[in-house]
Amino acid sequence: MLLGREDQKPIRIADKKVVEWKYTTCGYCSTGCSIEVGIDEEGKAVASRGVAGADVNRGKLCIKGIFEHELFEAAGRGDQPVLRDRFHHDFKDTSWDHALDTMADKIKAIQEQHGRDAFAVVSTGQLLTEEFYTLGKLVRGCIGTNNYCGNTTLCMASAVSGYKRSFGSDGPPGCYDDFSHTGCLIAWGSNLPEQHPVIYWRLKEAREKRHFPLIVVDPRVTMLAQFADIHLPITPGTDVVLQNALMHVILEEGLEDRAYIEQHTNDFDQLAACVKDYDPTTAAKICGINEDTIRHVARVFAKADSAMSIWTMGINQSTHGSDGVTGCNSLALLTGNIGKPGGTSLSITGQCNAMGTREWSSCSGLPGYRYLEKEQDRQEIADFWGIDPSFFPTKRGMAQTDIFPAIESGQIKGLWLVATNPMTSMPNTSRIRKTLEKLDFLVVQDAYQDVETTQYAHLYLPAAVWAEKEGCFTNTERRVNRVTNVLPPKGNSKPDFWIFNQLAKRFPNGNKIHFPDNTEGAFEEMKQLSKGTERTLDISGMSYAKIEQAKGIQWPCREGEDGMQGDARLYTDGFFQTPNGKANLIPLPFVDNNERPCSEYPFWLNSGRVVEHFHTRTRTGKLGNLNKYSPTPYMEMNPDAAAKLGIQHQSYVRLLSRRGDAVVMVQLTQRVAPNAVFIPFHFHDCVNRLSLGLLDPHSRQPAFKQSAVRIVPVDQTLAAKLNKQRRDF
Repeated sequence: MLLGREDQKPIRIADKKVVEWKYTTCGYCSTGCSIEVGIDEEGKAVASRGVAGADVNRGKLCIKGIFEHELFEAAGRGDQPVLRDRFHHDFKDTSWDHALDTMADKIKAIQEQHGRDAFAVVSTGQLLTEEFYTLGKLVRGCIGTNNYCGNTTLCMASAVSGYKRSFGSDGPPGCYDDFSHTGCLIAWGSNLPEQHPVIYWRLKEAREKRHFPLIVVDPRVTMLAQFADIHLPITPGTDVVLQNALMHVILEEGLEDRAYIEQHTNDFDQLAACVKDYDPTTAAKICGINEDTIRHVARVFAKADSAMSIWTMGINQSTHGSDGVTGCNSLALLTGNIGKPGGTSLSITGQCNAMGTREWSSCSGLPGYRYLEKEQDRQEIADFWGIDPSFFPTKRGMAQTDIFPAIESGQIKGLWLVATNPMTSMPNTSRIRKTLEKLDFLVVQDAYQDVETTQYAHLYLPAAVWAEKEGCFTNTERRVNRVTNVLPPKGNSKPDFWIFNQLAKRFPNGNKIHFPDNTEGAFEEMKQLSKGTERTLDISGMSYAKIEQAKGIQWPCREGEDGMQGDARLYTDGFFQTPNGKANLIPLPFVDNNERPCSEYPFWLNSGRVVEHFHTRTRTGKLGNLNKYSPTPYMEMNPDAAAKLGIQHQSYVRLLSRRGDAVVMVQLTQRVAPNAVFIPFHFHDCVNRLSLGLLDPHSRQPAFKQSAVRIVPVDQTLAAKLNKQRRDF
């Protein structure tokens, strides 16, 4: 007998016996959600909830945030430094003093024998901003290597490069509030519902109140594409062709904002001459979007009172990634859609504090968007730190993707990896494995000892995780928010800030440079370095207390102004960070250097995220519910293509590229084209065994999403057994 509604029991949320809620900021993606962690009577973290009064998420959390409190007790945490002996036997526990003494001695020995740049450092987008600033001090001011970069090269380098080329400076010019004002939005290679669910909720809420056209450019029918008014299933790697064609139509039909162009941009004539070659008829044959649709989209975008573009890895992870970003910027500039509500060119950043590393880590320059190439900037930082400016190099060294080939060729002998896992995240992982084996000295600093890269390390340093620390994150819309200490570090693990400070003492310049004892002291230094009427990155009006009270403040927020607000948008006055104050319109001729499908490798290989996991699953792979919902690597494949090869739903197949192979389970779906497949990138020994990773010439970011594979059926029993072993491992 069916129960009536009055007889059914309501859903009840278990009482976690929380006695205190502690405020912090989520440590996963770049959305920047304010979160509270519930502590029970025993002092354990037992619950997470969104903060209703926070402007970013307004009480909402995605599935990763809901279970984030479980990170404190997740499996695989490191709680003691471990060191291999000189015969490379198994790790043995050691003290922090011995670990850091050994590390400093090894670095000095490598540099004395092979030169300062023979030791390299690769950081992350996961540290606190104050930790990034301190690491920059240590690397630039004490260790002195110029081969220093972050894993953000794999996700946001093209956005940084594109912003600098167009506007003269990094820094996303828009904000989430632009969704509430825009008249048209083009999403380029961005699948918000799975990549950034709370940002998608903000977009969805804005469209429910005031409908505006949503256009999604993506080879795959993503969740966002399913919700769009227009989906443009573009040929992979040809975004620049489509952008040029849209600009061609805008100029051909006189839809540009001529007054804005003349007053606020450079090199219009060169751009106009370039896009003349990309009429919709010609462009359609390259990018796969028919010419009538190209004309229609160009008119919708240009005729809107305000229009905006957003993008994620679909643009960035390409050999034309930097050009694709400048293309988004140029579309905005041509139509006068920069610096006004609803008009922007907004990169959706990947990691929780990728903006923090861009702003303050000194990876690509010096703190606060300063340049190594500028003598004035080198002198200013040298004076502030109290060292000789000649200690700094006069140009940037190698990016992360150039550091690994330099290890192969013997230029780099030692490497320090901070909260990054290249054995899963880098393309062509079989090559990375051989590369790591060549190092004389590898240090892995991570909250988790069981990351795949640790098996090649000589020294492992256990770091505190996320809210076991104090400091700030900066989110996609330049909003600085507080990360507060919810629980003490696990075991004998230490905050990254402490590790950097202690290591600095072991180098001569560490006695000259002041290293504050706490993160708030570092934040005060950053405030001083950010001051200046000419600087967009100004945080001098902020303080820890104000940030926490406001639940996040956007920069610029200048001293003497309203310290609880900050500026929502950049370039509202039409003045850019270029020599003449005007933005650059950059011609973008398309060069097709992608690896394309052929008779031997007939399928495009695409990769991306799923909502349950984050990056290399170092954290989410340890949490029961998240791993339960997405436990194993799989491949989306078109049913028609599968039928031709005799492949069935949920069977296993072997994928082969020119670089390697992988075994995955097949999910048949119409979301992918008959000549394409899609695999989530989170799983070790999967998609990046196959990916090519050709580099963008400007950003040095790999083209993860444009490579070719073939598909071979395999023995199902053996494949299932191997996959179970991988899951158990």
